Amino acid sequence: MPLDPETDLDSDFEAVGIDDDTRLVYRYVLAQGTVRVDDVAQDVPLESTDPAGMLARLRAAGLINRTSGGDGEYTAVDPRVALRALTDRTAAQLDRVRATIPDLAGLFEQASDAAGSGAGVHVIDDPALIGAWYTRLEHEVTGEFMAFDRPPYVLADENPVEPLALARGVQWRAVYAAEVLDIPGAWAELRYAASVGEQARIARTLPTKLAIADRRTALVSSDLDALRPAAVVVEGGPLVDLLVAAFEAVWADAVEIPASDSLEGTAPPDRGPGKDDRALLALLGSGAKDEAIARELGLSERTLRRRSADLLRRLGAANRFQAGVQAVRKGWL
Repeated sequence: MPLDPETDLDSDFEAVGIDDDTRLVYRYVLAQGTVRVDDVAQDVPLESTDPAGMLARLRAAGLINRTSGGDGEYTAVDPRVALRALTDRTAAQLDRVRATIPDLAGLFEQASDAAGSGAGVHVIDDPALIGAWYTRLEHEVTGEFMAFDRPPYVLADENPVEPLALARGVQWRAVYAAEVLDIPGAWAELRYAASVGEQARIARTLPTKLAIADRRTALVSSDLDALRPAAVVVEGGPLVDLLVAAFEAVWADAVEIPASDSLEGTAPPDRGPGKDDRALLALLGSGAKDEAIARELGLSERTLRRRSADLLRRLGAANRFQAGVQAVRKGWL
């Protein structure tokens, strides 16, 4: 029975080393049960002229068998068993390739050093090593630390090293993604960090996690999978300069976290911002949800809406975005 190549084009076996022609031959064997080379040549429309070679490859992959004799026939193996075994073998091979990455990266770095590139690149796919590199940057920084902070996290919430760096006189700037504020207690932690010297801002979104020490060494996440995170460490060179420029661009557009978050009382309309206004503006401009803002500031959502409406009225703004623009123009932020 001839096989129509258009009957099944949705299955792609290239991931396990089987091209389109060989897949058609495999489907033909499954449909017929038993075939000879001449049957394949006659019934299967192939671009290749080597049906015997395709049958041999399918046999080597364990997908079909061959009977004994000079003119042996090829018979199908249950694909529920054969294909599962093939995919398991392929996965194991990929795992072995993945395991060679550190050694190969070491060879690459040696070659880069020998070429005098002045920059090193390290690929890390172990959460513990990512955390260790971040802590290392915190310990080694002497002048300036820049960070993008967003979930998921590989380290515990507390950061005992940052206060030590701030005590050494390090300028510490961090941009937090608005989604951080969905975590209970996050606002209090941000306010505490600001109180001990961290300069913090909030952005609506952040593309990745980033840490840069002294504009020399950068740690940037390349995969934000919570179960299998990955990161790249870049030491020196134009890549670090590019990451610094990206940080500065996001920093310039982010909303500043003020030094005080008390929401007791409001400033009269003819006066500047009260001590509550900057905190509320920072959270409104960050894009955080009302529920998260109200929780972090200890307000009911009803009170939050009333305070927000009053703030927009005083700024002459129709929405939160306009409020942020007006606040900057008035020098409130």
